[in-house]
Amino acid sequence: MRIAINKSVRTTKFATKADNPEKWYLVDAEGKTLGRMASEVAKRIRGKYNPQYTPNADLGDFVIVINAEKVKVTGKRAELKDYKTHSRYPGGQKIKLYSEMIVEKPERVIELAVKRMLPKTKLGKHLIHKLKVYRGSEHPHSSQKPVAINI
Repeated sequence: MRIAINKSVRTTKFATKADNPEKWYLVDAEGKTLGRMASEVAKRIRGKYNPQYTPNADLGDFVIVINAEKVKVTGKRAELKDYKTHSRYPGGQKIKLYSEMIVEKPERVIELAVKRMLPKTKLGKHLIHKLKVYRGSEHPHSSQKPVAINI
């Protein structure tokens, strides 16, 4: 007895960049909690909200974050959170507190929060370039016509 198998039914369709045109979104960080906002931004950049989501493909969108200096943290996080860097030389570790970092480089605080939620691969290094963070409410991406989303 011979069973006919339809091979076209058994193939899996993987989405490509051509199938999903990139969109631009605008997020206002004023009054938002850092971690909750960063996780939603990371989902948009990664493309996880998309029904055609493919883990090994870049199907995400661009995200612009404005008012980075007005992001908030809860509890004692402002005094306890620190950012560590190391120059790879003996004694080359530098530690900066959140309270210092939000004054000097508020853009970097949001960039690091989102970057650490993306995959630690070549894809993650590519995806972080889809995040644009600005200290104030002005940004140079008005020609892309970003859609404001409330997170």
